[in-house]
Amino acid sequence: MVNFLLERTVPLPLDEAWGRLTEWPRHASVVPLTRVTVLTAPPTHEGTVFVARSGIGPLAFDDRMEVTVWRPPTDGVPGLCRLEKRGRVVLGWAEIEVRPGPGGRSRVVWHEELRVRLLPSLFDPLLAGAARYVFGRAVNRLLRMG
Repeated sequence: MVNFLLERTVPLPLDEAWGRLTEWPRHASVVPLTRVTVLTAPPTHEGTVFVARSGIGPLAFDDRMEVTVWRPPTDGVPGLCRLEKRGRVVLGWAEIEVRPGPGGRSRVVWHEELRVRLLPSLFDPLLAGAARYVFGRAVNRLLRMG
């Protein structure tokens, strides 16, 4: 199991940063070899379920997630979304927080606990490095996309 934290300050209003990070199908455009399917009717709410399918052919796996906390930012109040990862391969949770930052900017905090079933803890340092790289790059790209 690995636990990592990503923090970014961006020149976006709270609602814009929030929207860029929580529009689930957009994640497929920034994570290679991944497609995202939302299984519940919009808009996103507690109970929304979606699946990120990553990989190629027999090496692909589903990362099934459910939104368990959904509090969009309002009137300068931070927003918080918690996802529970409930796939056969990927387990854990992720929290996305968007709060007011300095100078009218937004502060993004992405905190995640990630487990890969059947992967021995010996590989945790490698998994942690790969997760920070992949998720860090994805967060950066999502926040830059207009």
